[in-house]
Amino acid sequence: MKLEHDISIVHTTHPFVIARGGASEHRLIRVRIIGDDGVEGWGEAAPNRFYGETADTALGALARLAPIVTQCDAWAIEDVEAEMNRAIRFNGSVKSAISAALHDLAGKRLGVPVYKLWGLTPANAPLSSFTIAIAASDDELRQRIEQASAYPVLKVKLGTDHDEHIIRTVREAAPTKVLRVDANAAWTAKRALRMIDVLVECGVEYVEQPLAAHDIDGLRFVRERSILPVIADESCVVATDIPRLVGAVDGINLKLSKCGGLREALRMIATARSHGMLVMAGCMIETSLGITAATHLAPLLDYADFDGAALLSDDPYVGATIDAGVITIPSAPGLGVDRR
Repeated sequence: MKLEHDISIVHTTHPFVIARGGASEHRLIRVRIIGDDGVEGWGEAAPNRFYGETADTALGALARLAPIVTQCDAWAIEDVEAEMNRAIRFNGSVKSAISAALHDLAGKRLGVPVYKLWGLTPANAPLSSFTIAIAASDDELRQRIEQASAYPVLKVKLGTDHDEHIIRTVREAAPTKVLRVDANAAWTAKRALRMIDVLVECGVEYVEQPLAAHDIDGLRFVRERSILPVIADESCVVATDIPRLVGAVDGINLKLSKCGGLREALRMIATARSHGMLVMAGCMIETSLGITAATHLAPLLDYADFDGAALLSDDPYVGATIDAGVITIPSAPGLGVDRR
């Protein structure tokens, strides 16, 4: 087998700003695994600085993992993911791209979409939210809400010194929509509890990662006093993180770029379910190539946030869509992604 890659530079329609900052331009890496029969599997790496990755470090990790991939049995995806994890501890986005490419390759060779390999029914997928990032002004915030008018579920990014004003403005502008909130680890426990009172008043469905990733005791303190469900994102990277979160949160948010592969994502779902926890899956800023890989997991989820490609002005691929929040997973073999 051969392993090749190329870089895509894509742009969001609006600057994508969260509590840690933001940008409009993003460098993503497409991985191509080419079998001896000429069939290609594709995957995408979306490096994120919070998890210690950049496009440059991702390329370095890809070079280290290349010998594993070129010599592997492409059907033994579980073994390949395990060997990649032994070779490199972090760099989840690169490992997830390789995992997605191997699943894409297997589905294409068998002539079925990846969700059928897992025995899943696309109609069971929940609605996807659409993200309202932190805006520079009230006018800009209202414009973004108006531009998201087709989406019934909005995920509002908080983590500023005027969070109460933001969520009240969103609720006023979108009185009938389902609202969810992501603080991206920006609050203290005291501030989280004050804000949760406001979120309840505004009819918010849940709050995601209110405290710093390492503060599990703080999450437990907040969860025990919160009317709203608390979902862990930055605190939960792989399946082995989940047992320590039992009792501290109500659910987890998995992302392929965090956990490092579709097999690991399936393990996270099974582990969370075994502890009676809610399961959500999210994304980074990704093209339809990266998003589509994640959508094949959608029938297993309670909540989904697959808007990474919908936020782009120049998505180079065609794959899964979230029109009006409805997740449509391609039925073509493999991931079902093509060049635009």
